[in-house]
Amino acid sequence: MDLMDKLTILTDAAKYDAACTSSGIDRTGKPGRLGSAAACGICHTFTADGRCVSLLKVLQSNVCAYDCRYCVNRRSNQIRRAAFSPRELADLTIQFYRRNYIEGLFLSSAVSGTPDNACEQMLETLNILRREYGFGGYIHAKAIPGADDRLLQRLGLLADRVSVNIELPSQQSLRLLAPDKTRESILGPMKRMAEGIAENKTDLVRYRSAPKFAPAGQSTQMIIGATPDTDYQILNLTAGLYKKYQLKRVFFSAYLPVVEDSRLPALDTAPPLLREHRLYQADWLLRFYGFDASELLDENQPNFNPLLDPKCCWALRHMDQFPVEINQAPYEILLRIPGVGVRSARRIATARRAGSLGFGDLKKLGVVLKRAKYFITCRGKRTPGAALEPDLVLEALLSRQARDRWAENECRQLSLFDPPERLTREEARQCVVGQI
Repeated sequence: MDLMDKLTILTDAAKYDAACTSSGIDRTGKPGRLGSAAACGICHTFTADGRCVSLLKVLQSNVCAYDCRYCVNRRSNQIRRAAFSPRELADLTIQFYRRNYIEGLFLSSAVSGTPDNACEQMLETLNILRREYGFGGYIHAKAIPGADDRLLQRLGLLADRVSVNIELPSQQSLRLLAPDKTRESILGPMKRMAEGIAENKTDLVRYRSAPKFAPAGQSTQMIIGATPDTDYQILNLTAGLYKKYQLKRVFFSAYLPVVEDSRLPALDTAPPLLREHRLYQADWLLRFYGFDASELLDENQPNFNPLLDPKCCWALRHMDQFPVEINQAPYEILLRIPGVGVRSARRIATARRAGSLGFGDLKKLGVVLKRAKYFITCRGKRTPGAALEPDLVLEALLSRQARDRWAENECRQLSLFDPPERLTREEARQCVVGQI
């Protein structure tokens, strides 16, 4: 198999890994070395100055010893198999970098043979890049669950960011769909990476020349929609991972049916992209807005409303805390107002020092008044016609067009047109809308 065929197979196999993250590090170029890394660099998106930044996202090998039911590379799936030698992949990365095709490398691998063997192949690739070519660009490497601690230590010293995919939110889901993996084999490497990062920070304080260990931190990824796990379970696990392992990011990946299996959603099932979007919004509330997972969901309400963002849902359940006087509320309270983001909250806190703010001023500061007006007062006054009753606010926030579009989509997914119900499309739409 020639190099181009391998590249086609192994880049296609890597597309299911989420990698839309900033590099998180600043490393300038040095004489005698190749490449640099900038903190604003992001995979497959645009930076603030308009540059499109990309990574070569590829697998070392898609020959896998595991049989995870959701994975396109599972051993029982009949697909073309390929593997790069460390030298081939390192040379390819450098050639692409010199042609300005890429700004870094995102390297993962199937478990070819044993976890130690797969990790050693990745390490050899990174070693050639860093030591032989003197490559100083950004590298994101996936740690292999079950690999030896010493190999994981070397991986952290060669890569800028390391991630261990937790894949599924619960032990029951892992046992059902990934019987070769255990919770311990995933959380163990995650814990060791967190310990290594913490120890390295101490070493760097004492010795400036100490080598950096995963300076951009670690992340993980969860598959959403392949199992019956609720948003409440997913969000609680996410909050726990941030607190216990100091992760930089938790990525959510809507399950895309790629293999047929009785334990998985049917191949014609649409990916739950809107659910993924709501989880990302909730993730930001945990990381930047001071919310706890228990405030957003509970056992009585285990899933997010697909039609409304999580902050609006929380506010509607806590209308006793509103309206908030925009000129007096502490910064922490400003962050909890729907339509007010981190940046606009900072602007409000700064601008009101010079004088009281009105609704016109808030619009100039970037506040989304279409949502915020129901939850705030300015100089003791409310926007005319802005109701306080939760039902009326909900009706105002939800547009009829968006509600009908969502309802029609839900009708298809719930198969409400099939026997024995035999509902008409309008009856089914009303049935779903009534659940909001």
